[in-house]
Amino acid sequence: MASLATADICDAHIPLLNNGDVRVLQPIFQSYGMCRAFSGPIVTLKVFEDNVMVRGLLETRGEGRVLVVDGGGSMRCALVGGNLGVLAQNMGWAGIVVNGCIRDVDEINSCDIGVKALATHPRKSNRRGLGEKNVLVHIAGTIIHDGEWLYADGDGILISKTELSL
Repeated sequence: MASLATADICDAHIPLLNNGDVRVLQPIFQSYGMCRAFSGPIVTLKVFEDNVMVRGLLETRGEGRVLVVDGGGSMRCALVGGNLGVLAQNMGWAGIVVNGCIRDVDEINSCDIGVKALATHPRKSNRRGLGEKNVLVHIAGTIIHDGEWLYADGDGILISKTELSL
């Protein structure tokens, strides 16, 4: 699915930016994966240094959705690696945004999905199965609700209350 350019969205929807219906995440994310631009409805997940629920969600049919993982900004381990990148691609996810780290960058970069993360880290996460899904998360200065829309490209990441067009 072709994604709208974030700069074009901002230019076309100034009133929505001004009233908060479209929000811009702070520019703190690095880009990975073959799809440098992606968009879709958001599924939220809140975890801390534990990726069991990340895998569980990525094992479901993505149907063009974007998984937004609030990992608390942890820089002590990776929440997504190459195996999960392949799984997300095969299950039809449009992308993954991780407020935390990823690993296996070469593998993720060969996957036909988009991934945004704070950084890379070679250490794998814990596996306790703790976390919350479909909850409000606060990432990069922005509150994100499950079911909102995400638009990402080389210029940044936007969150919208509804699907947008130009």
